[in-house]
Amino acid sequence: MNVQDLHSIFLEFPSVNTDTRKIKENDIFFALKGDNFNGNTYTQHAINNGASYVIIDQEEYYINDKTILVDNTLVMLQKLANYHRNFCNAKVLSITGSNGKTTTKELINTVLSRKYKTIATVGNLNNHIGVPLTLLSILPDTEIAIVEMGANHQKEIQFLCEIAEPDFGYITNFGKAHLEGFGGVDGVIKGKSELYDYLTKNKKSIFFNADDSIQINKLKNYSKKYGFSSINSKYYRIELEEVQPFVIIKVEDSIIHSNLIGAYNFHNCCAAIIVGKYFNVELTEIKIALEKYTPENNRSQIIQKNDHYIILDAYNANPSSMKVALENFKALKKTNKVLILGDMFELGNSAEAEHQTITDLTKTLQFENVLFVGENFYRTHTNSMKLKNFEELKNHLTEHKLKDFSTVLIKGSRGMALERVLDCL
Repeated sequence: MNVQDLHSIFLEFPSVNTDTRKIKENDIFFALKGDNFNGNTYTQHAINNGASYVIIDQEEYYINDKTILVDNTLVMLQKLANYHRNFCNAKVLSITGSNGKTTTKELINTVLSRKYKTIATVGNLNNHIGVPLTLLSILPDTEIAIVEMGANHQKEIQFLCEIAEPDFGYITNFGKAHLEGFGGVDGVIKGKSELYDYLTKNKKSIFFNADDSIQINKLKNYSKKYGFSSINSKYYRIELEEVQPFVIIKVEDSIIHSNLIGAYNFHNCCAAIIVGKYFNVELTEIKIALEKYTPENNRSQIIQKNDHYIILDAYNANPSSMKVALENFKALKKTNKVLILGDMFELGNSAEAEHQTITDLTKTLQFENVLFVGENFYRTHTNSMKLKNFEELKNHLTEHKLKDFSTVLIKGSRGMALERVLDCL
């Protein structure tokens, strides 16, 4: 079956699923393959659970006219997503970067949805499967689709751009994330810049942080760019008023009180503002949108528990995001500060040095109560408490209760799942 014929079926049954555990009535199930599973083997199960069609790529799993055989289910999913993207009238805005992608995506969606029919990446479904699924969620009345793009190696963003064909793009920053796959910081810059490379090549519009020297240099000869700055009057002026603990922003004659903590979230808000201004969203509406947005999913959440003031930032971590989180925590006007820091993953040969740098930074910033968790931190040289795994941390917190009215920062990579600490406090 060709992609055009499959798209005709999709228009009749416009819901795609790749997980039989979550299948709904009339979903089209794509039988994808992974390292530890083969979706083809779930063909009958998908049909039994109400799938309208099952897309397979192994002939032996063909059952009846509800099964559609293709050469490669993943490739067909990606082709279908690209076809649907071009079939619809929605403009596509893509976002990538080392830190803040998901928060920025949520903020932009919150702002644009004040005026337009929008869809956006759900959670962080931002890879070679997630991007197609996002594109396939574009509805007939969708005006703007906000598509998050993640990557951990070269050419990945380029490939995602070929699927999504973005009309607009924004890179949050270039940091020390996925160093193993990218081959160092220079590799990160090169890999993330593939979004700007695509946009400039196709003469599309770019939003950027004009206070970021890397972005300024990359775009100095490009005209279709729209920047924000807190220092350069050549670009749209947005200023950081205060961070105690929430980000307060001054733009034109308005003061915006966000529910986001940390100066690192200032630029995420700026991106939403500049995008909103470009799309003619009134500043009063932008203000309402940003002031209503509340972070969730373990991203810089403020939680009050048993008299403790907790900053839960356990969704992910890398050396760049860890550094700014620690600096922000230091500046916070709170007492009885406690750090609970988990390992940072995907750092390759840089892991030992980067974890040591973070332990040294906690000493430089004069944090006295620090708990390091994980095998990487356990190998560092520090006088602070080191625990090999979460079980050791749990036991330690059971035996050594925190002082009343402690202020706690919890941060680590997703694999550490440090949100579990909440049950120990």
